[in-house]
Amino acid sequence: MLKALIFDVDGTLADTEGLHLEAFNHAFRQEGLDWRWGVDEYIRLLDISGGRERLMHYWHSVNPDHKEVVAGAVKDLVARLHETKTAYYENAVNQGAVNLRPGVLALMSEARAQGLQLAIATTTSPVNIAALLRTAIGPDWRGHFLAVGDASNAPIKKPHPQVYMKVLADLGFRAADCVAFEDSSNGLRAAAAAGLKTVITPNRFTAHHDFKGALRTVADLTQVSVPRLREWHAQ
Repeated sequence: MLKALIFDVDGTLADTEGLHLEAFNHAFRQEGLDWRWGVDEYIRLLDISGGRERLMHYWHSVNPDHKEVVAGAVKDLVARLHETKTAYYENAVNQGAVNLRPGVLALMSEARAQGLQLAIATTTSPVNIAALLRTAIGPDWRGHFLAVGDASNAPIKKPHPQVYMKVLADLGFRAADCVAFEDSSNGLRAAAAAGLKTVITPNRFTAHHDFKGALRTVADLTQVSVPRLREWHAQ
C-alpha cells in the first residue's frame, strides 16, 4: 500500500540549478577568482553531488599539480565560496527567483488530503530547503513533511542511499510503501539502492541522463495524481 511520497529538492521540486549556477559564479567573482562555469560545464559538474564537493572537485581539476601551502587552505577557500554562494541563492529565492515545478503543489495537497505522508530526501543544505519552501509553501512548510533528510543529517551524497535510508527510518515505513521523486541519475541510483520505486521529472540539466529502471519518466507532475501513482506503484 502506498503510504508516503519522498521528494528530492533541487531540480525536482523546483528548477533551481540555473540559480545555483548563477550563485556559484557570483561567489567566484566575490573571491576574485577567474573561474566562470558555463551551462555545459555545470551539467558535467552536476555529476558530483553536493556544492562543497563540486567546488573541491573543480579546484583539483584546475590545479592538478598543486599542493596546499598552508594546511586547510583549500578547504577554507571552498567554505568561503560555499557560504557566499548560499547567501546569494537564499536572497534570490526569497525575492521570488524560482517557483515550484508544475504540478508539485497540487500533488502534495492531494496526497495529504488522502492521508499520505510527505518527506524530503536531498543532498542540499537545510538553508536552501528552507529558503525555497518557505517562499513556495509558507512559514509553516516544515509541518507539511513528516521527515526531512538533508546534508546536515545524511552527509554522504547521492548516489549513496544514506539520505533515503535516513528518511525511511524516520517515516517508519518500508521502501515498498513509498514512491520517490527525482530528476537525476544520481538521485535515481540512490533511491533504487534504498529499494524505492522512483518517478523521474527531468530538466534541462539532466535530460541526457540514463533513467533506466525508473517507475516512470514524465515531463512534470501536472498529469500525475494519487490514483495514478497508486496504479503505477501496484504494478
